Amino acid sequence: MITIKKTLSLPFTYPVETIAPPEQVLFFDIETTGFSGDTSTLYLIGCLYRENGAWQFIQWFADTLDAERACLVHFFEFMENFTTLVHFNGDGFDIPYLLKRARAHGLPYDFSNIRSFDIYRVIKPYKRLLGLDSIRQKAIEAFLGVRREDRFSGGELIEVYQAYLHEKDDYLERLLLLHNEDDLKGMPLVLPILCYRDFWEGDFSLESQSLSAQTDIFGDRHPELSLTFAGGCELPVPISRETSLLSMEAEGRTLSLSIPLFEGTLKYYYPNYKDYYYLPFEDKAIHKSVAEFVDKNARQKATRDTCYIKKAGLFLPQLTPLWEPCLKRDAKSRELFVPYSEELFCGEQCSCYLRQLLEHIKSCKG
Repeated sequence: MITIKKTLSLPFTYPVETIAPPEQVLFFDIETTGFSGDTSTLYLIGCLYRENGAWQFIQWFADTLDAERACLVHFFEFMENFTTLVHFNGDGFDIPYLLKRARAHGLPYDFSNIRSFDIYRVIKPYKRLLGLDSIRQKAIEAFLGVRREDRFSGGELIEVYQAYLHEKDDYLERLLLLHNEDDLKGMPLVLPILCYRDFWEGDFSLESQSLSAQTDIFGDRHPELSLTFAGGCELPVPISRETSLLSMEAEGRTLSLSIPLFEGTLKYYYPNYKDYYYLPFEDKAIHKSVAEFVDKNARQKATRDTCYIKKAGLFLPQLTPLWEPCLKRDAKSRELFVPYSEELFCGEQCSCYLRQLLEHIKSCKG
């Protein structure tokens, strides 16, 4: 087994203390000869950690097949000095793999005494929001503008390791070590991707709201509401999204939403249609207690489809009945609206409405 140690100069890109005290955090990554811990072997473990205010880097490299056991022992014993393990998809691959290889060598180690923080799992729900085709580490590095020297994938290096075992070539060894080192150096550098989670799930304050109108290709003008919010952290890369309901831009600490409003006539449907009569000549429903004064020939029992009154004006779309009255285009429509006024965004419902919109944006397909 070969042990490599060195100090690295890496920038502070994200407040690691939001995950755990910096000197209690251990970043790690492994390299293997296959995907299954039952049929392949481990040949490299790399770790990155903070010590005395500087980034320290260590690797345990199995320069022979027999050295795998020693790599495992050194890693697990070293891990005991930390409380939090940070990795990229380690919950899905690295940790289960190491457990299998430890059992294969009869080693009693596990991960029960350390907290696992998987960057991949944290950011996965935001894949659509970020417009990413993949959330592999290299894809996130590209999104954030992080550059790496290594150009190989872990799968491509399996043959390189097999060749190294036969040739013991220094160049091949450097290729193997460099890939793992770049993965480790990339982890602190991709931590700013967590800013999108922090921004999206954090608190916002309304900065402004304004009405404007957009003109379509036919020259028709359509009213639009613009909302600007201030978030709790700064985004490293601006993002924008557009859905059938709204368009969004987020840059720095600013979240801007543009929401088309409906201008015209909508219907409010009474909840219990059996208590109402419908007046076809007036195209509205009235309660039975009032309908008894209406000519029987001018009224009929209301149905779910006819138990409404009409209201004209400017309306804001809402995803759930957050504000009342809640209006629709027709009884079967899933679109909900509320009469628009500036006062809608003065109370607690403003935060609830924004949270609905943020969940809508995050879940919508691009």
